[in-house]
Amino acid sequence: MSRCVIISACPVSPELAEALRPDDFIIACDAGYRNCAPLGRRPNIIVGDFDTAPCPEQQDDDIIVLPHVKDDTDTEYAAKLVSEKGFNEVLLLGGLGGRRVEHTLANLCTGLGLEQRGVRTTLLDERSRITYVMPGETRRYPKEKYFFFSAFPMEGRAQGVCERGSYYELTDAELTASYPLGVSNEYAAGSDCITISTRSGALVVVETIAD
Repeated sequence: MSRCVIISACPVSPELAEALRPDDFIIACDAGYRNCAPLGRRPNIIVGDFDTAPCPEQQDDDIIVLPHVKDDTDTEYAAKLVSEKGFNEVLLLGGLGGRRVEHTLANLCTGLGLEQRGVRTTLLDERSRITYVMPGETRRYPKEKYFFFSAFPMEGRAQGVCERGSYYELTDAELTASYPLGVSNEYAAGSDCITISTRSGALVVVETIAD
């Protein structure tokens, strides 16, 4: 099945169009439909309560109008729609930064929820890529354009964390939400890949381009 791309409302630049695939299924969230133009794509579905942008004109079956009073954010609703449609991979654009930091935090939570439902999730902006390492999983991160490598416990505490190929390696370590031990690591000299695993507690991994 093709990948689903969720496009939220934080402004994106045309350079992120390089991350898109021709067969991506695109869900735009509320004002996120405005991000489709600079990316050169048309959304398959638009969802939202349209409190930050007017409801656009599309075919009726292309738009899902949500109530203003609800538990789900527009992006969370889109994520649940992804699961219902059976996608197993999601790229989230327009979900980081912006003027409301709580939306970034909410989108990180939405990404974790997708991972827990078996949907591999990546959040991307112009400088950073965010992914998840789930309990019992080992992930490899080949060296690309990113320089900084950070890992944080998404569920308050992660135990049995091992990290190899980085400047600061970890062996059976514990990461807690109250102490950012995993921030601002980088590839060790001569290393072309960082490998990270966790025995218990999910991790969020942030790769960032150097200043």
